[in-house]
Amino acid sequence: MGKLLKEEINSLIEKAYNSRIKILKMMRNGDTHIGGAFSCIDILTVLYDKILRHDPENPEWKDRDRFILSAGHKGIALYPVLQDQGYFTEEILWTYNKFNSSVPMHPDRVLPGIEFPTGSLGHGLSVGNGFATIGKSDKKDFRVFVLLGDGECGEGSIWEAIMASAHYKLDNLTVIVDRNGLQVNGKTTEVMNTAPLEDKFTSFGWEVRTIDGHDFNQINNVLLEAPFKKGRPSCIIADTIKCKGFPDGENIFSFHHWHCDNDKINEVISDIEKAKRSELENID
Repeated sequence: MGKLLKEEINSLIEKAYNSRIKILKMMRNGDTHIGGAFSCIDILTVLYDKILRHDPENPEWKDRDRFILSAGHKGIALYPVLQDQGYFTEEILWTYNKFNSSVPMHPDRVLPGIEFPTGSLGHGLSVGNGFATIGKSDKKDFRVFVLLGDGECGEGSIWEAIMASAHYKLDNLTVIVDRNGLQVNGKTTEVMNTAPLEDKFTSFGWEVRTIDGHDFNQINNVLLEAPFKKGRPSCIIADTIKCKGFPDGENIFSFHHWHCDNDKINEVISDIEKAKRSELENID
């Protein structure tokens, strides 16, 4: 662990913002869940670039780490990250949401790098438990990572899975909660308050850390630290900004799911480019 080099931070910023731009270009085929995609993209960038043991040339490698995007409506964030890693060509992205596309609104196993089709909220952690249990029983050292949305944590099935993870001592499992504070129709505290998440995960037998989900050093270091304690699953609560990088959309719940025309998309791409330049100029 330790502070990432300036060159590494620079590369991660470039990748994350380039993924945001690709998301906007994919939106020319239709609307999408841009708010959550933009809030989790920094996490996914670090996870795939620095943490996961994976092989784009052999997606079914038995010893690979597993990642499950339980909040499957954020699938448009995962696609450019997988493409950047070399799982498929960029041209595939531009078929987003078209008939028979391998990049539909919610991820499907037809695309290399997707471990499980998600979209119906509340099920990804149960699948992650299954993968982690198999790893334990087969004495494999692969790790399992699951990304949840904070709104998704209002699903009862999530808490059944959280209880099971701790009961079976799945210390090869790490959950990341993208806590942007908003869901489709308002603030999570007003729609279905799941706070305090840290205390709840801890009371269920998990080891918990809280980070800034847009600080690349914090994301990298906490992921390197997992598992936090032998015999206990790890939970990372990542505080994020809905629609991060798009100034006019940040922290506005109506951008959870968004449709816009080509002229607006081009305008937002210009805003994203400015945000990227600003962030690059302010690297410590």
